[in-house]
Amino acid sequence: MDIKDTSRPLDGPGVSAFLRSLPAEPLLLGLGEARHFVGKLGEVRNEIFRHLVEREGYRSFAIESDCLRGLVVDDHITTGAGTLDDVMEHGFSHGFGAVPANRELVRWMRAYNEEHDEKLRFFGFDGPLEYWAESPRQALTSLYALLGGPLPCTAESLDTLLGPDDRWTNEATVMDPSQSIGRSAEAQRLRLIADDLVALLDTQAPRLSAQDRERAALYGRTAVGLLRYHHWMADTSPARIARLSALRDAMMAANLRAAAEHGPALVFAHNLHLQRTMSLMSLGDQRLEWWSAGAITATHLGDRYAFLASALGTVGDDVPPPDTVEGILSTLPWDDSLVDARRLAEAITEPARRVSRDFAYFPLDPHQLGMIDGVVFLKQVTRID
Repeated sequence: MDIKDTSRPLDGPGVSAFLRSLPAEPLLLGLGEARHFVGKLGEVRNEIFRHLVEREGYRSFAIESDCLRGLVVDDHITTGAGTLDDVMEHGFSHGFGAVPANRELVRWMRAYNEEHDEKLRFFGFDGPLEYWAESPRQALTSLYALLGGPLPCTAESLDTLLGPDDRWTNEATVMDPSQSIGRSAEAQRLRLIADDLVALLDTQAPRLSAQDRERAALYGRTAVGLLRYHHWMADTSPARIARLSALRDAMMAANLRAAAEHGPALVFAHNLHLQRTMSLMSLGDQRLEWWSAGAITATHLGDRYAFLASALGTVGDDVPPPDTVEGILSTLPWDDSLVDARRLAEAITEPARRVSRDFAYFPLDPHQLGMIDGVVFLKQVTRID
């Protein structure tokens, strides 16, 4: 089989043809990043999303960014709240607010909503964490404020239990679990309160608006997730980092399932979070394993979850060897291509795995092609944001 037969130009018709080739219409279409901050990939992503909105009925976009900060962006694109500058500064985590393609995406989504009755939605789906984590204050107090009736504590006692936020956000806990307050008496009490508040949400649901129910559910799962994450940050066992990584991806997956309730969405995150396979990491002499957010999501959604990995060809002076997947794809006649990954796996035999000089770039694993629906391949990249 000629590899050209597995591929098509990366354009609107190509994206639609790819969707028609899937066994079911996806509720979530994952577009992975082989590396964060690739300017061209962000621009391609925006073009794909515009096509999906205008031709395929997509109405939501989800990105690997803080789910609570994402509310700032969603409010802006749906109601016009805040300035674009403020939204980019406060609505993203991980430095993603400084990415030009993200700014253009937010601007376009706001302009679209000003002209259409059926509004686009924006979701951050990462937890408020990295390897360290934020205080659960925002999630807990916001959920508390939305609930009525008898509550498990007063607002004052909740504030006292939370204490200063810098106790929670101490980045030294990443390397030193003894500095974490995640297993303190206050934290354990807060875990019980969070559980009670989430249970109360079900009893209060009939009196809440649809928007308040949605936000209360987000605050609830975020509060529970953060407190659980802080609990395991205080762990001293060898399983600590794998457990934290698994908890983060599980929080991502829960937020993705919530986004899927609003209809077809494009999801943008690192390939490693969206893949269907187990994540692996070496830490000293340990081999850490956990299931990715994509694997968890696919378990729940089945064929309604689809995954497009991205791959890069030449980046600056880093040229892929011809026997790697990226080197083989570089022979395609198009600058940017959309590749049927499973057919590609049948068309090429025993390709080598690329070793990149860029530590932030994760080349395609040739043994995983059968677990990917498609590959967005950019033949040449000249700019990293």
